[in-house]
Amino acid sequence: ILAQGSHFRISKAPHPPKSVSKKMVRISVLRDCLNNIVNAEKRGKRQVLVRPNSKVIIKFLQVMQKHGYIGDLEIVDDHRAGKVVVDLVGRINKCGVISPRFDVTLDGIEQIASDLLPSRQFGHVVLTTPYGIMDHEEARRKHTGG
Repeated sequence: ILAQGSHFRISKAPHPPKSVSKKMVRISVLRDCLNNIVNAEKRGKRQVLVRPNSKVIIKFLQVMQKHGYIGDLEIVDDHRAGKVVVDLVGRINKCGVISPRFDVTLDGIEQIASDLLPSRQFGHVVLTTPYGIMDHEEARRKHTGG
C-alpha cells in the first residue's frame, strides 16, 4: 500500500554483460575430415564437402583413393582454408585418426597393423613418413618408419 503522493521508482535490473562469442577451435582437421566422410557414408550420401583443406588431408585422401575407398576428389580453392568435394563409393566401414601421433619403427609397423586392423588382408594403416604419406605396406616396401 502506497501513501498518496509518495513516489516510487521501478528500476530495471542491469543488463547482463554481453557474452563474448567463443568460437570452437578445431583440434584436428584430419579427424574432422574423416568423421565427415564416415558420417556421410553411413547416411548413404554420394558426395561430401570437407573443409578446411590441408596438404595432409589431400595426401591422405589420395591414399584412400588409390586403394579404392573413395572416388574422385575435387579441390575447391576459395582463397581461404579451401574445400574438398569427395565422391563416395560406399566402401568405408570405419576410418579414424590416432591421436596423439607417435613414432613407429620399421619393426613396429607389423605390430601396429595387427593391433588396429580387423585382419591381415583387410584394411590399411596410413603413416606419415619422411618419404610422404603412405600406407603401412608401402612403408615396409620402401623400408621406412613413420
